[in-house]
Amino acid sequence: MTDAKTLAYINMYAILGTIENLCELDEEASKLANPKKPVSIGLAVTDGPSATLTFKNGRCRMEQGIENCDVLLPFGSCEKFNGMIDGTVTPIPSKGYSHIVFLLKNFLPLTDILTKYLRASEEDLKDDKFFETSTKLMLYVIAVALSQIGNNDPIGTFSASQIPDGIVEVSIKDCISATIKVKDHHMVTIKEKPERFHSKMEFNDIRLARDLFDGKVNAVACIGEGKIGMFGLVNMIDNVNRILDRVALYLA
Repeated sequence: MTDAKTLAYINMYAILGTIENLCELDEEASKLANPKKPVSIGLAVTDGPSATLTFKNGRCRMEQGIENCDVLLPFGSCEKFNGMIDGTVTPIPSKGYSHIVFLLKNFLPLTDILTKYLRASEEDLKDDKFFETSTKLMLYVIAVALSQIGNNDPIGTFSASQIPDGIVEVSIKDCISATIKVKDHHMVTIKEKPERFHSKMEFNDIRLARDLFDGKVNAVACIGEGKIGMFGLVNMIDNVNRILDRVALYLA
């Protein structure tokens, strides 16, 4: 079972939030994120998340809240926002009609590029550069989704309540890392390597990480074979893994 509100938080911060990284890793995306003047798009979900994506100089930044957005896309429920992400709901701006061209010709194509990476075909993954970019983006999505599930999902919050304060690093060896900070059982993901950690989950290589993300290998078996390294506080790692089990349900 999944929860619509939790899925909305995942869609906002783990999926749309990864446009930040997409613009850093993909040249076409960077070109689309380069308007003549900065443009910010706010997304507000009733009884759910709100955030603003600002596009400037070929880069994108997401911040919580919609106070200073140029374009506002309101959603009356988490279900309607989730519908936009899966393509069944078309949002209508409540402000910022002068930026409608950017919305249609830049923002929507950006989401299409992101979808191509996150829902990659076997053919696309044969290209090494595409494979690497896609897998990096997937790690960021999973790391952010971990925190959203730990903070919002009824089962996830129980696991989070068992996690002591500290820092968890999730990484692909010699590739990229993400940081999950836990404070008073609230989880926050930062998409960079921590200076130190209390626990760490590390995939031996990018190919292994991809196979795990695609469900081609068993995580427990990989841990037993030493292909996934687990370091630090056992209680912290154990409960993060319980939340990780929920990630697959939401991202399916």
